[in-house]
Amino acid sequence: MRIAVLGTGVVGQAIAGRLDELGHDVVVGTRDVATTLARTEPDGMGNPPFPDWTRAHPRVRVVSLADAGAHGEVVVNATAGGGAVDALRGAGAENLAGKVVVDVSNPLDFSRGFPPTLFVKDDDSLGEQIQRALPDARVVKTLNTMTAGLMVHPEQLADGDHSVFVSGDDAAAKATVAELLRSMGHTDVIDLGDLSSARGTEMMLPVWLRLFGALGTPMFNVKVVR
Repeated sequence: MRIAVLGTGVVGQAIAGRLDELGHDVVVGTRDVATTLARTEPDGMGNPPFPDWTRAHPRVRVVSLADAGAHGEVVVNATAGGGAVDALRGAGAENLAGKVVVDVSNPLDFSRGFPPTLFVKDDDSLGEQIQRALPDARVVKTLNTMTAGLMVHPEQLADGDHSVFVSGDDAAAKATVAELLRSMGHTDVIDLGDLSSARGTEMMLPVWLRLFGALGTPMFNVKVVR
């Protein structure tokens, strides 16, 4: 499958690398290819500069947002939440029309420091904002309730025995995303319903951040028991 991942941070790298490993034709989209490939400094969390990652993944091409949007049969938004709508618009509404857009971002607002608040909640969600901005795309929210490593290798925790959620208005799009999730090792994929249910998963982030602080590690997740 041709898959485009928008975003060059830790989440984008994790998802693009895993999908490449699984045999998909993957590109990574960024606003400025030359600037991205010229980075020499670690990111804000001390991770190696992005060009180090590209050298380790020679099959994955780095392209403009518009070229990424045109390439992908499925497009993954792995950008920071505050820039998600602009990045997807950069990918081109016409390029994304009819395609599955997988949104893994969260509406985190760091303007008042840490821990962040949410810039949208309760009666709306970032997933819904993306859908309104791209009415012809088929947006599915998923993977935003866990750290990047567990997104792509769930077996690292409890042998993979934990839950991942999907929200979206298009049943076929959700089925496509669920198949991708299972291919990465997720065994408990829970369909929460239409895209408004993304409000719930996005509002899990304040609890997730507090758990991160209390546990001292991001390697945890929720397991729904019934």
